[in-house]
Amino acid sequence: MQTSLHDLAASIAERMPMKGPRAAAANVAATFDADAQGGSVSDDFDDVEVDAFDAVDDGPDAAEDRERLRESLQSRLAAYLSAGRPRVILTDNLRTMLSVKKGQGVFTFRVHHMFAEAPPVVLRSLARYAERHDREAAAVLRAFIDGNEERIRRPSQPRTVAIDVEGAHHDLQGIFDELNVAYFASGIQARITWGPRTRRRRGRGSIKLGSYSVDEALIRIHPVLDAIDVPRFFVAWIVYHEMLHEVHDMPIVDGRRIYHTPEFRRAEARYEHYVESVLWERTNLHKLLDR
Repeated sequence: MQTSLHDLAASIAERMPMKGPRAAAANVAATFDADAQGGSVSDDFDDVEVDAFDAVDDGPDAAEDRERLRESLQSRLAAYLSAGRPRVILTDNLRTMLSVKKGQGVFTFRVHHMFAEAPPVVLRSLARYAERHDREAAAVLRAFIDGNEERIRRPSQPRTVAIDVEGAHHDLQGIFDELNVAYFASGIQARITWGPRTRRRRGRGSIKLGSYSVDEALIRIHPVLDAIDVPRFFVAWIVYHEMLHEVHDMPIVDGRRIYHTPEFRRAEARYEHYVESVLWERTNLHKLLDR
């Protein structure tokens, strides 16, 4: 490379994305592409799933496990920062492996989950990269990313997803098809499925009712909604919300991706049973949390 990290640091001090291996020739310094033909370029954390209701877990207690990893990494990283404190966001981004933004004494690290169990030498380099834009630290991080390339899920190798639409009480495909005709002129191309039907920990403080996967063009609905006491109009509202993600932009404003723009919210409110759905959720959410 002709441009050094040190030379480039001044121009990227506020936001420094580091991308995966096999860089495109046009990229310089701290910009490394995971795949020249890969997915969308972003230093945010929405390449896999975006949602107001959050993403449905891939397995039992997956969200809890991921949060434990995030907290552990954040605690370990704090030991290597000489000034300021870390805020860690784990991502499954296909291209941007890490980015750092500093503000008000906080270093916000958006890092691929490959860093969750990184050894001390990598964490030390991550802290030096954030604080001083250190060239040697950047080389260590590049080597670590290159060595973990197999952990980056490629668009050409998507996960195999078993489609499950026929619930015991609600037919997701029927709901999806009706909404597609009524609100989208049959233009939504995403598939739909119930999320994993696994035993969940009772007494949760939150629940993730649905998600839209950008990479897979797949809507997942939490199976806790497949119950006789959950009205069809409420299930349809969750499905409708996820369908909106396919047709509404998710712009980046001040370094953060906005999933629900004013236009999105206005479209959401056009759902025929919007008011009833909001009220039902407010009065019945505790039941879903206990299931």
